[in-house]
Amino acid sequence: MRESDGPGLGFELAAILGLVEGLTEFLPVSSTGHLIIVGHLMGFTGAMADTAEVAIQLGAILAIMVYERRKIASLLSQAATQQAELLTSLPRRVGSGFWQRPGWSIVIRRSIDQHRSLWFLVGLAIAFLPAALIGFVTHHWIERYLFTPQTVAVALIVGGAIILWVEARAKPVRITTLEQVDVKTAFAVGLAQCCALFPGISRSGATIIGGLLVGMDRRVATEYSFFLALPTMIIATAYKMLKSFSIFTQQDLLALLVGLIVSFFVAWAVIAAFLAFVKQHTLSSFAYYRIALGIVVLIMFA
Repeated sequence: MRESDGPGLGFELAAILGLVEGLTEFLPVSSTGHLIIVGHLMGFTGAMADTAEVAIQLGAILAIMVYERRKIASLLSQAATQQAELLTSLPRRVGSGFWQRPGWSIVIRRSIDQHRSLWFLVGLAIAFLPAALIGFVTHHWIERYLFTPQTVAVALIVGGAIILWVEARAKPVRITTLEQVDVKTAFAVGLAQCCALFPGISRSGATIIGGLLVGMDRRVATEYSFFLALPTMIIATAYKMLKSFSIFTQQDLLALLVGLIVSFFVAWAVIAAFLAFVKQHTLSSFAYYRIALGIVVLIMFA
């Protein structure tokens, strides 16, 4: 990892980063890309910047947990009950080697149809794995070579073009509720999320577009991106902070707390507004914004 070559994390800078994170985390415009651009413009680069740009996501994580708290609580409660039902229905061996109750495949297929909350959470775990595994192997290389305004600008433009292409396609919608997101669909969205390892592509943008491509309607794809963000962002933030905690002074940590608070409240407002927006509009406006910003950044940092 690079050594810090810029100023420490002051309160004003942390508040600005929190504002940027809250505004962009759940929109298909790349929060990491925006944080990198803002950091370079303000001279905040290096190891501390790399860690702060990830750690400040905690505010947005808490915002989605609070916003979706009832749905999360309901999912967890129902999944626990359904898991107990599944365990009691699994086949068991008897002394002669015959099976009691239906076979494994029958029980699992029946469970997938009946235990929607349980398999929704299983799907989330499966969707999380591809990006987690690839990110664990490649994160040092990504931070070293791709955390630059130029690479972010290119990714913004490419991602914008992809959004326009997907929105222009006539695509059948087969998934209109979160409960309909099966394991196979979740895995496909998880593969799409891998694209977001390239800074500037956007985690939410990749998962929403992945969702649209596999037949989700725009609101479900958006809300699913929120849920998939939880394991992805929590683990990434915890790993980064545990690994790089020592580079922060006590004042830096207090400043980071300010950034987290700003990020929390701004992200909370953005979540509600974005869900309302996608009910009536396509993502094309975000695509045009990405392309325009990418061109401006390329010119500025040429």
